[in-house]
Amino acid sequence: MNLNSIGLDQNKTRELAKDLNDLLANFQIYYQNLRGIHWNIKGKRFFDLHVKFEELYTDANLKVDEIAERILTLGETPLHTFEDYSKLVKIPVGKNVSQDEKAVCLIVDSLAGLLQIERKILEKSGDANDEGTNSMMSDFITEQEKTVWMMKAWLGETV
Repeated sequence: MNLNSIGLDQNKTRELAKDLNDLLANFQIYYQNLRGIHWNIKGKRFFDLHVKFEELYTDANLKVDEIAERILTLGETPLHTFEDYSKLVKIPVGKNVSQDEKAVCLIVDSLAGLLQIERKILEKSGDANDEGTNSMMSDFITEQEKTVWMMKAWLGETV
């Protein structure tokens, strides 16, 4: 078994980096969705949602950077073009979403897709003994599950 400079199996980390690039691409789409609904939201809930969406896109931007840096830590190169991202998109792409409930549903659906990718990475990172990626995925999942719960509560639904 060939180990990289941080003591992990190179073959397993290469596969993890590929999956992290998939997550990176989808997180970038999620980020753009959040920017779009932040800019375009209308209606009586504008002030509350405008602030909430800014909070979410700021957090997503930080996570994008964390994912890219983890890919680099594993010895691979993060994707960085929208051409690459569009090839890997698995979450819904929001376009001209300005209605409050549609915007919140877009967030819930996007997070559901991100959670699927993250759980796959979490499983693989455990198998690779990659605590750094494992910890990051665990933290992301915990935060995003809470956000899904809150968004569903706002919609008057249960998880």
